[in-house]
Amino acid sequence: MTALVWALIAAGTLVVGFAVGLRAGRRRVAAAPVRVEPTPGPPMADLLQRVFRSTDEGLAVLNRGGDVVLHNARAAELGVVRAGQADARAAAACQKVLQTGAASAVDLSPLDHRGRQPAAVLAHVRPLGDGFTMVEAGDTSDAVRLEATRRDFVANVSHELKTPVGAMGLLAEAVLDAADDPAEVRRFGTKILNEATRLGNLVTELIALSRLTGAERLPELSVVDVDEVVREALARARLSAEAANIEIIVDRPTGLEVEGDLTLLVTALSNLVENAIAYSPPDASVSVSRRLVGGTVEIAVTDRGIGIAPEHQKRVFERFFRVDPARSRATGGTGLGLAIVKHVLANHGGDVRLWSSPGTGSTFTMRLPVREEEPDPGDGIEAPETSDATRRHAATRHAELGGVT
Repeated sequence: MTALVWALIAAGTLVVGFAVGLRAGRRRVAAAPVRVEPTPGPPMADLLQRVFRSTDEGLAVLNRGGDVVLHNARAAELGVVRAGQADARAAAACQKVLQTGAASAVDLSPLDHRGRQPAAVLAHVRPLGDGFTMVEAGDTSDAVRLEATRRDFVANVSHELKTPVGAMGLLAEAVLDAADDPAEVRRFGTKILNEATRLGNLVTELIALSRLTGAERLPELSVVDVDEVVREALARARLSAEAANIEIIVDRPTGLEVEGDLTLLVTALSNLVENAIAYSPPDASVSVSRRLVGGTVEIAVTDRGIGIAPEHQKRVFERFFRVDPARSRATGGTGLGLAIVKHVLANHGGDVRLWSSPGTGSTFTMRLPVREEEPDPGDGIEAPETSDATRRHAATRHAELGGVT
């Protein structure tokens, strides 16, 4: 808050405080959201009311006795003030500030978080002079969640990198011990190659995910043929399908177009197809279909695999989350594929949806805004800048995700 605002609050608090002191001594004042009687002269009370009402922070003024003199509605929402009384932790912090004369911070997070309450509330207490203190509280739930996500991500990355690196070290020792046995050297060498490939894939996907969720500029969007996206994605997954004896069934071309980055969209769809192959039993099939629903292009990938339990369906797009860790290790999965899909679609102004039933299979659907047809320049109508609109929509979706799920 600016020095001018603090000056207004301090001056207004003194006016209100003296009035309260003359009328009621130390009686507790029922603090509705800033009730200041209008008085002739400079509109100090009116300015004070505006400050309290307009801020997103929870503001409360306490007197020397710990009574709430003023507070706004946000202070009640954040739990700084309840039933006209200050939170005990806030009141104690105010007394400390009065004794020391130095500002202080206090954690006012709910002790029994539930419902729509903020998960974390941090307040700063400052002296206003003449026995008054100001509590300024803010909802820090997003920052706390972001920090927890960052810690989890670092821990997961460390674990995922440590596993193949450790395995390669042990396998290298085995190769040295079996130097006189060509068959064993070949066997251990193959395993080293597999772990190196897994490590390389992990690093590649970490870099891709970092770019998608970071501050890098979004790629320039261009007209993308949906049929080309499907063709290239299936070409990438062909070897995996043949190795697992999985048949891929694809519908007819549609001629649909979207605005986006071809490489990223192919990566997202191939991740879904590879995931479907990995979680399908041998001799099963995976279907890829595309259609136009309203103004949205949908590309669906359906498998007849093990399915996903309802309690796991909301978490499958989290980084490193695996429904079946053993299967992921066996197939060389990194646990980042679906997270990449989620962020690619968000960067294109779309999303990805999941339907699944345990024992039946799963359908992952990529949803993208369809490219609007530009009018014929000869009809005298100016062509709309659809690419700019899509890019703004994509940037908004990218900001909403913030870089952490």
